[in-house]
Amino acid sequence: MSDQRKADGVHAKNQEFRKYDQVRKDQDYHLVEHPDLEMFDDDYRIKTCDMRLFFEVGEDGRRQFASELGQALEGIGFAILEGHGIDPLLYDQAERKVAELFETTTVEQRLKYQAKRFGSVNQGYFPIRETTNIHPDLVEGWVFCRRAFDLGEDPAYRARDYWLDAAYEEVFRKVVIAQEKLIHPIMQSILRYLNCDADLYTERLTKTNFGFRLNYYPPITAADESSGAGRMLGHEDVDLFTFLPAQNVEGLQIYNRENGKWIRLNAPRGTIILNTGDYMQRITNDRLPSTTHRVAKPIDHSSYGQPRISMPMNIYNWEDEILAVLPGLGEPRYEPVSAIQFHTSITSKYYGDDYAVTAESN
Repeated sequence: MSDQRKADGVHAKNQEFRKYDQVRKDQDYHLVEHPDLEMFDDDYRIKTCDMRLFFEVGEDGRRQFASELGQALEGIGFAILEGHGIDPLLYDQAERKVAELFETTTVEQRLKYQAKRFGSVNQGYFPIRETTNIHPDLVEGWVFCRRAFDLGEDPAYRARDYWLDAAYEEVFRKVVIAQEKLIHPIMQSILRYLNCDADLYTERLTKTNFGFRLNYYPPITAADESSGAGRMLGHEDVDLFTFLPAQNVEGLQIYNRENGKWIRLNAPRGTIILNTGDYMQRITNDRLPSTTHRVAKPIDHSSYGQPRISMPMNIYNWEDEILAVLPGLGEPRYEPVSAIQFHTSITSKYYGDDYAVTAESN
């Protein structure tokens, strides 16, 4: 994609790319923060949900957690999870390892693992300003799916096929395994809230696929500031839901569809930000939204000299599974579709039209 199109992306709005959406998205927003054209909601508070209700308080606690989580997700598509049982020190260790990966290796070394841009999990390394074709994001990314981790499931597994050094895999595997234990509790609680069988997705989300992404936002330079580019363009996640450990530097903004304002979210250390994505909006017949978010430059310019690190883990169905509206949620607005067709039809917005897998080619 041309540099000119990416430069134009600094001023683009999401509705210019509406043809790629596979669920209803009426919201109209700039991909990059435009403070002079936008309003911010300083009063809205993303709800904090305590997972100890699920783990420690029996059936009544599980019902209460499902109610609180479901209300948060139906209202804004985001919630903050506490009491999840993951040691904050593990996240601290992982953040240091992300910094090491991007600060002590060369771009040339990382490019040996450049993303191949094929399939629903676009695995591999993305150079800065190359994460999409439509905007020069000020972030480097590295995506790893399930097969990149030594989970005892592949006898032919070799860390060097995915990692510059096996020591990285060992640290990030701990994060993946810890967060994988939250998949069933979250999905079961969502289904319970929707009055569906809580175990409807338990089997299909056992050893399911995921995208574990390491985002490294380097310090912001004067050239970055004058370019008008954002750290990550406004988007909706293409998944069931995302686990995002609280970040070390501000910048996450969430779009409130109810009033057209942006919410700045700075979650407490050790918590996990949870948000629902396009898969979830599809199967819940639009009941749980895929909510827009982006990463802007910090308000506090003194933070410009700090790198920002985030580690989202996107939870997917396997590519050959069918996404269908859940029972009991009214007349389906969407036809059943394979996960691979659904996913790549959306992400071809970022990678080019030839990225999409059609029903004919599937």
